Amino acid sequence: MRRFLDGLYALSGALAVFFLAAICIIVSLQVGANILDRVIGWLFGRPIGLLIPSYAEFAGFFLAATSFLALAHTFRKGSLIRVTLMIQRFKGRTRRAIELWCTGIAFLLSAFATVAIIGMVLETYEFKELATGLVPVPMWIPQLSMVFGMLILTIALADSFIIILKGNEPPYAAGEDDGTSVGYDAGSGQER
Repeated sequence: MRRFLDGLYALSGALAVFFLAAICIIVSLQVGANILDRVIGWLFGRPIGLLIPSYAEFAGFFLAATSFLALAHTFRKGSLIRVTLMIQRFKGRTRRAIELWCTGIAFLLSAFATVAIIGMVLETYEFKELATGLVPVPMWIPQLSMVFGMLILTIALADSFIIILKGNEPPYAAGEDDGTSVGYDAGSGQER
């Protein structure tokens, strides 16, 4: 089961990277089309209007997919922004209790958000909503990335809760700064 879950988190992160690259590609193609159109305008007196149909909408869809699909992976790696100012001051059972409480609350909120997003996607599917750009994409298709991203984050939070409950170190704790790593010290403004 551990191998499956770690693979799921890695797949989610890989898909986020894929969609981030897709944003770069589609925007670069449109920039190239704009440059080419401008050159054609200079050479022939009139641009021909080159464009990637609905590139802005697709870039937005890819951004949502990147953002949501990256959540579980970054959480598990300890890269997701978490406020640890209070938690890092505690040790032992007290810290474990705080970690359980925080992870449990995060799981409940994530599960609630997942159910709400699923409801939104089902409603979008039922009403056959389409994107407003030149390419009429059914909106439920890009919204699925939000469902999968939140669902995988909810699984990751439940997984971490169980790990902490068993008395083990949560996987995201590996990303915490223990003062020995090289980084930026906000207090002095110096690298440490």
